[in-house]
Amino acid sequence: MPASPSTARAINDRLALRLLQQDGPLTATQLKTLTGLSRPTVADLVERLQGAGLIQVVGEAGAERRGPNARLYGIVADRAQLAALDVRTDSVAVVVADLLGATLAEATLPIGSETATDDAVEQAVALLERTANRAGTAPLHSVGIGAPGLIDPVTGELRDTNGLPAWHRTLVRVLQQRLPATVLVENETNLAAVAEHRVGAARDQDTFVLLWLGHGVGAAVMLDGKLRRGVSGGAGEIGFLPVPGTIGTPSAVNCDGGFHSLAGSASLCELAAVHGIPAPSGGQEPGAAIAVRSALAGRGDSEAFLDALAGRLALGAAAVVSVLDPGCVLLSGEVGHAGGDALAARVEDRLATMSPLRTEVRAGLLGGTAVLRGALLAAREAAQDALFAPAL
Repeated sequence: MPASPSTARAINDRLALRLLQQDGPLTATQLKTLTGLSRPTVADLVERLQGAGLIQVVGEAGAERRGPNARLYGIVADRAQLAALDVRTDSVAVVVADLLGATLAEATLPIGSETATDDAVEQAVALLERTANRAGTAPLHSVGIGAPGLIDPVTGELRDTNGLPAWHRTLVRVLQQRLPATVLVENETNLAAVAEHRVGAARDQDTFVLLWLGHGVGAAVMLDGKLRRGVSGGAGEIGFLPVPGTIGTPSAVNCDGGFHSLAGSASLCELAAVHGIPAPSGGQEPGAAIAVRSALAGRGDSEAFLDALAGRLALGAAAVVSVLDPGCVLLSGEVGHAGGDALAARVEDRLATMSPLRTEVRAGLLGGTAVLRGALLAAREAAQDALFAPAL
């Protein structure tokens, strides 16, 4: 059954908007070529999208070309603002961007462990408000939040999790109540995987597992281009994975004795100290990331430390590979980024001795910014879907 005229217009408009998001600004001639639509159809959709306030003329193509055919059309990026929050156990980072994802303002605020829940929440909300005001006057449309812990796949809410500050869950609820914006929350490691998939080291991979290596550890599973969260939202809680080389086993409320005890920053700092490599702690950056960079620069017994580190990471990777056979494992977070290709190659070599399944190991490109990038992508998609829908 052929599409109705209104349906056909909606399909054409959405196609043009997606092209302008991905490849714009574009001329009407370029839109005609990319969409395969006729010149009159493209002219109609351009007029329609301009009338809806979604696109505008942003320049001309070519110094010697003039006239209607040379006009460059682009998304009206300042129609709304987006915000992304990376909520850590001891800090909040905020970035505010326009509708195309260009950063307008950003800020970070440490929040001490002794801070009362209500005070921590108010500080985080105030940080977001100040940053949005500094970015401009456009309304805040969508907010993406990356947080540690489990996200209920049915309700989309951050669940109470032992070991995490109470203000995390309260912050999400307060933002949802106070802001006129759409507020989305997702597990931080899942957002890192989305970011690496879209703009990072996994752009050519639809199936991979991301190992987040920062202050703590986590994993995200991307299969056929889709995140797999599990029935309870707990897919990837690799810190609880029982592995050899630890004292005891993890419990339902504590990951001590699990993979976290081998690959968390604190344990890696202890490993570095054994090999004469300094790993200062207490800063925003995990001490393990500093230790890895020092080892790669040749400080201390660097070869032994890097081999031991690769062996620990390969233990966790081997368990994931034996179950999922993803073909690619990404070492992300500050530690994975610091180790780069050199650490990834060592882990790949060690993994090859532990598993018959051929697996490429790569270093993430985005480091500690991956969570914010993923949260911003989530906010951007939500805003664009909502703002573009009325015209479609």
